[in-house]
Amino acid sequence: MPDGGYAETYSPRKVLDDPSFRVLASGEAPASDANIAAFYNPNHEIHLVEKPRPTPGPGQVLVHVRATGICGSDVHFWKHGRVGDSMVVTDECGSGHESAGEVIEIGEGVTQWKIGDRVAIEAGVPCSKPSCEYCRVGRYNACPDVVFFSTPPFHGTLTRYHLHPAEWLHRLPDSLSFEEGSLCEPLAVALAGVERAGLRLGDPTLICGAGPIGLVSLLSARAAGAEPIVITDLFQSRLDFAKKLVPGVRTVLIERGLTPKDAAQKIKAAADGPVKIAIECSGVESSVHTAVHATQFGGKVFIIGVGKNEQVFPFMHLSANEIDVSFQYRYANQYPKAIRLVAGGLINLKPLVTHRFKLEDAVSAFHVAADPSQGAIKVQIQD
Repeated sequence: MPDGGYAETYSPRKVLDDPSFRVLASGEAPASDANIAAFYNPNHEIHLVEKPRPTPGPGQVLVHVRATGICGSDVHFWKHGRVGDSMVVTDECGSGHESAGEVIEIGEGVTQWKIGDRVAIEAGVPCSKPSCEYCRVGRYNACPDVVFFSTPPFHGTLTRYHLHPAEWLHRLPDSLSFEEGSLCEPLAVALAGVERAGLRLGDPTLICGAGPIGLVSLLSARAAGAEPIVITDLFQSRLDFAKKLVPGVRTVLIERGLTPKDAAQKIKAAADGPVKIAIECSGVESSVHTAVHATQFGGKVFIIGVGKNEQVFPFMHLSANEIDVSFQYRYANQYPKAIRLVAGGLINLKPLVTHRFKLEDAVSAFHVAADPSQGAIKVQIQD
């Protein structure tokens, strides 16, 4: 566990060792004022817990979390207990990191917030120390002592009351709902990708994968002026959703068993030629290969997706075609931009939410989010 910055403040043991912490039995109704949350554990169980209501200290704010989206990583931690080798579920761990809510208490020294303010919660809190090079130069997503809520061992924001550093909250304008505020988290991922991919006005662009990150990447690429945009997926229903979201997008269904080179030919036919930018949102090796073969000489394949630890890439094709490959780890400096774009009407996140649940029904929400037959794009939990 990190030993700098906020790690001690948000130590999971403070919750787990508190006498009031308990796991609710299946079907048990929590008290109406209880600080409930959705937790997973190494036994791949998902359940509600009651935990202590925190009190804000200096520089802290207590937020009543009003909306939280379920991310694919939340489901992955529940089902598989880990993401890579460094993020492993070893005890009861709170879920959720796509959240927005209302300030209900403020700690000593907090002057920028007042009770009733509406905020989006940036879930990754770096140490912010001058001695940390990554924090100092603004690439705080690489801070080795970051507390990222819902990444083990730290508990997440899918809870009724969440304690947060005042400086890592972002004001929501009156025109944005809590739901839209929570969706600014996956949007921040996509905006970081578009920015780091160097996408420019008129760039032919491919997006691999029409899941939630692929769809917010589609919205972001359209707002950035990409044209044409091609999006791929294994499921026609998701491509149909993408077409409703951005009517001008060109869709390509990837049939199972199709080789990456053949899939790339379909993409190039849809795009009227190879693309300049490919944004890969699945992390699947065959999809990365497809993106590479669909990209023009001197283009870029930008990988947002998370996949298996080791993969094989078409090395000589990349080399002979001067195709750059880049990767992304979370995001930095994107929340204010995300809020501006949504408030300004350049990006509409509302259609992404397909299912809504009360906080008391969070376990049911997880089961829907994990079941592809339910057709969920983004499942929201509201309180």
